[in-house]
Amino acid sequence: MLSSTRSFLGTQVDNSPLILFRMVFGFLAAAESYGAILTGWVQKAFIDPKFTFTMIGFEWLQPLEGNGMIYYFLIMGTAAIFIMLGLFYRASTFVFFSMWTMVYLMQKTHYNNHYYLLVLLSAAMIILPAHKSRSLDAKSGLTIPNNSCQRICHWFFILQIIIVYVYASIHKMHWDWLEARPLAIWFQYKSNYWLIGPLLQEKWFQLVIAWGGVIYDGTIIFLLLHPKTRKVGFILSIIFNLFNSFVFQIGIFPYLMIGLTVFFFPPETITSIFFKKKPQVYLVRKQLSLSWTYVLGAYFILQLLLPLRHHLIKGDVAFTEEGHRLSWRMMLRAKSGFIKMDVKDLSTGERERVKISNYLTRDQQSSLMVQPDMIWQFAQRLKKEYAENGKQVAIYADAKVSLNGHPSRPLIDKNVDLASVPWEPFKHSEWILINEEND
Repeated sequence: MLSSTRSFLGTQVDNSPLILFRMVFGFLAAAESYGAILTGWVQKAFIDPKFTFTMIGFEWLQPLEGNGMIYYFLIMGTAAIFIMLGLFYRASTFVFFSMWTMVYLMQKTHYNNHYYLLVLLSAAMIILPAHKSRSLDAKSGLTIPNNSCQRICHWFFILQIIIVYVYASIHKMHWDWLEARPLAIWFQYKSNYWLIGPLLQEKWFQLVIAWGGVIYDGTIIFLLLHPKTRKVGFILSIIFNLFNSFVFQIGIFPYLMIGLTVFFFPPETITSIFFKKKPQVYLVRKQLSLSWTYVLGAYFILQLLLPLRHHLIKGDVAFTEEGHRLSWRMMLRAKSGFIKMDVKDLSTGERERVKISNYLTRDQQSSLMVQPDMIWQFAQRLKKEYAENGKQVAIYADAKVSLNGHPSRPLIDKNVDLASVPWEPFKHSEWILINEEND
């Protein structure tokens, strides 16, 4: 079994899908980088805040001062253009991967699953030989041209998006989603959308979208893998992703998912459409090295396990958020809430209410209300600030959250001093209350 798998994945095939995806990936990565500047996202996420909520453990990773982050994204976008052109390919891909990963770790107020996907894909692109053909590196002699690659170069992407789609479908098999509860909340703010705004308000249409999402995510891979249904799958992929782009405005993610479909088509088909002058490539049987087999096996086992870790943590992950990230839990919860935070001077016993708006932007406040880890981080920030002024304090939070339109429930144990409790990355933090109604 292992030998046949290594033989299948190691066989040399036409590299046209990989070359085309390099161009698409570079273009979209550049659009994401430059677009973040033009839309004001960099300003909103990195320049306006007095401090950022990093991934816990990466507090040392802070935005550049002044307009530094604008230049940062300009450099990142330029690296992406170099990827598209295949110029200094490996160095450019490494630069983009490193800088984008730091962006991902540097802020989570605007967390999005496609930010994580970009980290994974750009890491893979460093290793894969996507610059061996139709690149400035190949034309200028910076790399030895080659019109083939091992089949694993294509199947890596297929396996990765199988994981994304299958988990997206499984996670949607929850009554809140099947009843279109989060969709109903989001769609009520989109009634003015051109043409489909009124349709989005109809309950039957919301249910069609909800159940259609489960079915699409669960079947699209099989439609694309089977030659007889591949064209249908491709058309459905375009329709589904363009709808998501128009309605939810989630950046490049829908277009990236469309771009990834190139790996499901025979390389010869991609060549005949996009690279008509490219010489024919014949299959050459080789085996994938044993070391790479083990590395890739370990990688995909990790990818399979990460989305399951919340089952080892007490509580409803949609409510507590423990185990939510890195799990392809996409578009599953609409949350609203409120929070009050008090600081108690341990020497005098006096308490004062924190005016959160003095510290956080509006977007940060919205995320803080429903994200326990951000509440804990903010408490640590306040503790440090008071300590610098010579005060030892305890910090308490009273937060309530409504999940998918259900009645509001307490999120935080308001009697726990958040300044003194450690963060528990691998188990449930008892000061985060359980949503027993939906658990």
